[in-house]
Amino acid sequence: MPRRAGVVGSPVSHSRSPDLHLAAYRWLGLVDWTYDRIECDADGFAAMAAALDERWIGLSVTMPNKVAALRFADRVSERAITVGSANTLVRDGDGWSADCTDIDGIIGALGDAGVTAIDGDAVIVGAGGTARAALAAVADLGASGATVVVRETGRARDALEAAERLSLPAHAVTLDALRSSVAKAAAVISTVPRGSLDAVADDVAATPVLLDAIYHPWPTPIAEAVAAAGGRVVGGLEMLLHQAVTQVELFTGRTPSVDVMRAALDGDR
Repeated sequence: MPRRAGVVGSPVSHSRSPDLHLAAYRWLGLVDWTYDRIECDADGFAAMAAALDERWIGLSVTMPNKVAALRFADRVSERAITVGSANTLVRDGDGWSADCTDIDGIIGALGDAGVTAIDGDAVIVGAGGTARAALAAVADLGASGATVVVRETGRARDALEAAERLSLPAHAVTLDALRSSVAKAAAVISTVPRGSLDAVADDVAATPVLLDAIYHPWPTPIAEAVAAAGGRVVGGLEMLLHQAVTQVELFTGRTPSVDVMRAALDGDR
């Protein structure tokens, strides 16, 4: 039976996930598999997912639906529970299983920049689902602690609770403390929408390592500032690539070619 999969978000028209998944499916010989973009917000997510027929094998979940996907799932991986966010739903018998492959995406993207361990603290900008995945990633890489940078510290509650579950010491600060936090950090991961940090790009410039989850338009002002100062920069396409590799494995039960998937993104590098 032909299988269907897709990426769900709002907005979703810019997503490069179809390029990645379709390249992987074709390399695996799954010529009758399709992968679509589905425009849907959190309010409509449960009804949309419940209406999918048995041909649908998996969903890649992007903003603003990662918490909605977690709540919709019949079964949830331990790491998705820990971070309180799911970017992946996989057909599991008569139900759906949720996972958070964003963690793999962040670890893989940092690895592309030569970062296989974090010796010191990390700064995470933002407090949403991707930020909580970033906390799990830096904890896995050995960070000694994390600073969560938000516009209002009250918004960091869920992120700080996730850090506690990860046994990662963490605290929240506002953007006013961004420069001083970056000066003491081994790495910065920005998970906020494009434009959010443009006015304070110079405050991030001192970091030795930056992962910016944005991939369009690229480079971002903070990426340019860090690169100009001699820091290592990795963008959202690398994160997207590595999280998609795990998704393809979960959807198909087979291991795709990372090189083939990376080649599908070369037009935007």
